[in-house]
Amino acid sequence: MLIAKHRERLMKNWLNMIFVAVAAAGGYLMAVKNINENNGSDFAVTLANASYIELTHVMHEGIPSGPGPETPSIDMLLSHIEGEGVMSGTGSIHRYSFPGQWGTHVDPPIHFIEGGRTLTDISLSEMVLPLIVLDVSDKVRENPDYQISLQDVAEWEDVNGIIPEKTFVALRTDWSKRWPDIDQIRNWDDEGKSHSPGWSMEVLKYLATNRNVTAIGHETMDTDTGSLAAIGEYPLETYFLAQDKYQIENMTALDQLPPTGAFIVATWALPKDGDGFPARVFAIIP
Repeated sequence: MLIAKHRERLMKNWLNMIFVAVAAAGGYLMAVKNINENNGSDFAVTLANASYIELTHVMHEGIPSGPGPETPSIDMLLSHIEGEGVMSGTGSIHRYSFPGQWGTHVDPPIHFIEGGRTLTDISLSEMVLPLIVLDVSDKVRENPDYQISLQDVAEWEDVNGIIPEKTFVALRTDWSKRWPDIDQIRNWDDEGKSHSPGWSMEVLKYLATNRNVTAIGHETMDTDTGSLAAIGEYPLETYFLAQDKYQIENMTALDQLPPTGAFIVATWALPKDGDGFPARVFAIIP
């Protein structure tokens, strides 16, 4: 009799413990579900209320042609207007012929570095990043050959804090306001020398090694100053791509962005072994 009662008490205790454990697990799962739902809801609200800034130039035949001897072309294959296209029927289809580095575009490491990563090797997590904007537009107005200095970066960090790792750092020069006039972009002088701003080796080394940023971008056609790019020398772009990082060139509207707090979305098509391609780039300001 005593043994039976003892067993009954043990059974009740075990059942109580099981009920408590199940209730606790259920409560935890409900809490996690609510947190996830709230986070999802908050994220949706943030996106709905955010500002979106286009950082990409529109592609058309009048923009700078990029590298190569052939001029990029956009040809009508099929048109809604009878007789306009070369195909029968109605609809709208164009054929685009251009080098990978045309308009606003992405340069992966393989662009300059043999064996470097291609476009398909760049992960999706590298394409959505916190966005840092370094503004030297005032200095560029005074000196079109200006290269951003470590002092410029130090002053930015004094105001905004240390540049976090795994960010996208854009160099604002307001050079995109000259787009698409190639003569204004190259800014030739009377001796035929090009004058346009660029990065500096000391800043690129600082960003790549001290701050471990993921990517950079700029409004100019090249990472290097015009005086170097115009004669086919690209030491700065070569260095940065050699760090297994990518860049976006020919960006626009950087003057509409805050120094920090925004996010960038940089995306492109996925050509096999791609060494560059026109990109669609925009910023999200929460």
